[in-house]
Amino acid sequence: MLCAELTRRLTVTILRGGRSVTCHPHLSTSFLLNDATRNVDGFHLESCVSRRRIHNQGGILPSKRIRVSQYNGGRSFSLSAAAIVNSAPVQVQPYLRLMRLDKPIGTWLLYLPCTWSIALAAEPGCPPDLGMLALFGTGALLMRGAGCTINDMWDKDFDKQVARTASRPIASGEVSRTQALIFLGGQLSLALGVLLCLNYYSIALGASSLALVITYPLMKRITYWPQLVLGLTFNWGALLGWSAVRGSCDWSVCLPLYFSGVMWTLIYDTIYAHQDKEDDIKVGVKSTALKFQEQTKAWLSGFTVAMVSGLVLAGVSAGQTAPYYAALSAAGAHLAHQIYKVDINKAEDCWREFISNRNLGLLLFLGIVVGNFWRESRESLLQNEESVRGQ
Repeated sequence: MLCAELTRRLTVTILRGGRSVTCHPHLSTSFLLNDATRNVDGFHLESCVSRRRIHNQGGILPSKRIRVSQYNGGRSFSLSAAAIVNSAPVQVQPYLRLMRLDKPIGTWLLYLPCTWSIALAAEPGCPPDLGMLALFGTGALLMRGAGCTINDMWDKDFDKQVARTASRPIASGEVSRTQALIFLGGQLSLALGVLLCLNYYSIALGASSLALVITYPLMKRITYWPQLVLGLTFNWGALLGWSAVRGSCDWSVCLPLYFSGVMWTLIYDTIYAHQDKEDDIKVGVKSTALKFQEQTKAWLSGFTVAMVSGLVLAGVSAGQTAPYYAALSAAGAHLAHQIYKVDINKAEDCWREFISNRNLGLLLFLGIVVGNFWRESRESLLQNEESVRGQ
């Protein structure tokens, strides 16, 4: 009777164009969730407020979340990567969460250095190779998923002890280690298929990164610098993108680009690691967040200077133009603001600044593309001036 009465009142409120809907614990679980209850990264969702907070942090929400507009009472449907995962068959969902398909920020951060390299390798006046961008996007999705699977297989016992990771598929028992191993084999096989579409130089270069992919999850047990190893792993595409387009690496461009990517990873993943520092101390794992502690912002500022310097050198070696350096200046300002603003003792603040790095990466990509067109225009103008002088 109570549920029927609440449903009747809700219907009347919506039909009257009410501006808000009061969240009742029982009403919220029946109206907003597909299941009776859900756990997201170890947190039990018991109110609309907690659901909103988890959603902002990339958590799992239902496939079709009905919301009442605060202006006109109309319904709208919110779709996200997490929603797509929740709309998949129940048997498939644990595997999609195992490869973090519901949290695409990691895929973006793996993919973006590839896009920089592919764009820098384009001929003057030409857009980046769209086929290569698509191929590397597929590879980034698969390799990020494989890396997460390996990480969760190594960290099963650690993940059980941390609230944020206790609900991961292997830690929670939804996926066994044997099933995860088979799934990993499938992901790596598909990734190999993508790699075999490249030239021989790039195949050898790409295959050489597998050692980093496999060993990275172990680094947090033995060093306070696992973020450095992650940077070496995540930015391999800065080398591979150029070689895939040109047939080999121009080290005067690729090395400073790779170095800058590593510095970038040290920035954003140190910020990310501050979310987990209390749990890391409890379970006995290490990170740059624990090493730097209250000196974090000074270290991040140093990494920012190194990153920007490397990108300047890469731009000069690649013959980049004004739009590239304008985008680089904006990216540097973004990083400076990010470091100044972040509160390393607030997990939600760390997460918000962490995910903002996707926009920074896209800004740099856009700067490279526009700079390449500008480069062609400038060279054409110089050629025309020389022709006029010759006449």
